[in-house]
Amino acid sequence: MRYDVQVKISLKKGMLNPEASTIERALALLGYEVQDTDTIDIIKFVLDEDTEEKAREEVDDMCQRLLCNPVIHDYEIEINPQED
Repeated sequence: MRYDVQVKISLKKGMLNPEASTIERALALLGYEVQDTDTIDIIKFVLDEDTEEKAREEVDDMCQRLLCNPVIHDYEIEINPQED
């Protein structure tokens, strides 16, 4: 079965986020007042696997080994079966 996969990766609370700080300052210079800016990376792909459980295990392994650094990142996995 084919699954649409989306992984959202963000820095853990308390980690410095220079990208978000830069965005917040730039928006302030443009006259927008925002607070608590955060940035996330979203990775989307299609995965062939027998079951949704196996797909989730495989994506979790991908996250642990390559897509993020579990020491400083949190991640959310969303898996949806493709419509035939």
